[in-house]
Amino acid sequence: MLRVQPWAARGSCTVDRTVGTLYRAGMGTADRKLPDDPLDFIRSCVRNERMVWTYHIGRRLEKRAIGRSAIVASTKTYELVESYPDDKYLPSYLILAWHEGDAFHILFGTDTDDRNARVVTAYRPSSEEWEADLKTRRRKS
Repeated sequence: MLRVQPWAARGSCTVDRTVGTLYRAGMGTADRKLPDDPLDFIRSCVRNERMVWTYHIGRRLEKRAIGRSAIVASTKTYELVESYPDDKYLPSYLILAWHEGDAFHILFGTDTDDRNARVVTAYRPSSEEWEADLKTRRRKS
């Protein structure tokens, strides 16, 4: 069953077929509500199973050998790396997480109206792009 968001009639939309949710394309910054504490909001959504797994993430996790269970189990280790309040669809946040000694980054989109976090992508940070703390990008030469 397709869950239609209230803004669907006002703008162009796309459907995430894995969850049957309609997304508004090009949401403007005036329409956005940023979470007061993004890290707390994301952790709460994960703990309370208020997550949307995008089609993109399903394909990426398999290729990158990062399990959904690792993303869920690592909430206590989440650290905010970067914020993207003007990201294309929703305000997004890059999170560093650790699970069983392995580090990975997760990009979450935050939907404060529907009180959920969208898992957009996850990957293992490369030492070529990230400093040893895995939270600081290396400067391009």
